[in-house]
Amino acid sequence: MSFFKDLSLSAFTAGFVAVLVGFTSSVAIVFQAAQAFGATPEIAASWMWALGIGMGLASVLPSLWWKKPVMFAWSTPGAAVLAVAGIGYGMGEAVGAFIVCAVLIVLAGATGWFERVMNKIPMAIASALLAGVLARFGISAFVAAQTALPLVLLMLGTYLVAKRMLPRYAVPVTLLVAVVYAAARGQLAWSAVHFSLTWPVFTMPVFRWQAIVSLALPLFVVTMASQNLPGVAAIRASGYGDLPISKLITISGLATLVLAPFGAFALNLSAITAAMCMGREAHEDPARRYTAAVSCGAIYVVIGLFGAAVTGLLTAFPKELVAAIAGLALLGTIGGGLAAAVRDESHREAAIITFLVTLSGVTLAGIGSAFWGVVAGAVALAVQQVGRRPAAKASTDKGIDASGNIAPETNAAAAPGAGKNA
Repeated sequence: MSFFKDLSLSAFTAGFVAVLVGFTSSVAIVFQAAQAFGATPEIAASWMWALGIGMGLASVLPSLWWKKPVMFAWSTPGAAVLAVAGIGYGMGEAVGAFIVCAVLIVLAGATGWFERVMNKIPMAIASALLAGVLARFGISAFVAAQTALPLVLLMLGTYLVAKRMLPRYAVPVTLLVAVVYAAARGQLAWSAVHFSLTWPVFTMPVFRWQAIVSLALPLFVVTMASQNLPGVAAIRASGYGDLPISKLITISGLATLVLAPFGAFALNLSAITAAMCMGREAHEDPARRYTAAVSCGAIYVVIGLFGAAVTGLLTAFPKELVAAIAGLALLGTIGGGLAAAVRDESHREAAIITFLVTLSGVTLAGIGSAFWGVVAGAVALAVQQVGRRPAAKASTDKGIDASGNIAPETNAAAAPGAGKNA
């Protein structure tokens, strides 16, 4: 019952926007991946069932257990790899590759090696990585004005006014106004909505070394480097660094393993949608933001059960509306990430390099810019820091939290009555 007491309109809206953005931005790639293996419409629908159920339960149950926002998503770069590399392989071989990838993810979590690697990444680099990943969505919000200027201007104006008058409900109010405007202009494609239950289709796995090398290993690498890496950065930059990363990685691997025969190719920690549910826009109180993750997970479960209907419903929104609401919802998190990235002068240049490389979207060896941003930042930091003694921090330094707020003064001289207490 505590969940319903903690739930708020802003938290539920954050969960809905996270689903809207995460789903509509990449569902076409998932269908392309399924078609690469010759999937029938029933099998393609089964993929949505498996992914929806997997992401939903993996997000809902840990969030309720730890009372912290835990967000999972499908591997979008993994789906892109499968769409290209899957041609020539059958569905049985694909499922076998999914299972091998799931076992590798479980091993990465159970052994703790991935978390140990993440623990060596400075917070400035992690914050810059998150800001670089999210900044592309912030840019897209304003690029959308090229094709839908009145809609974007209306949403921006509504957001700024609501942020001043009702800061807690700025995103819900903006989304409501945008939907009403789009509906009034006939821009919502309701004809794509058809209600029907989705039934899972079991595919017997086939294990062949060619598919393991060509499908399973690339899928594992891009999922860990391009998805779980920024996912962990989002968790830590949002102030939830006490979440057990290794256990979360293991959960994603086990969920993938169980649902792989039905089409779950790879589940991983979310970064973009997680940032929406972990920031202030979800709730002012960090202890109640888990309700946004639970809401998001519950909607994913509904997507799994009514895959065709919900797919049509979510894709009915204009793409400019989706891009704009995503960018506006992430403004605070982007600002907080940049503030934390440049706070420490000794890490500033390395953090900026991480941010720019990640923002560039460059892909090398099939691995996305999130991984190469961390590599570039780590190399820059090593060149600058190796052999130098750490400089003492000034006593007047102020901490900056994940939302970009300056923390209260911690030194004695800043406190009231410090003169007589010193």
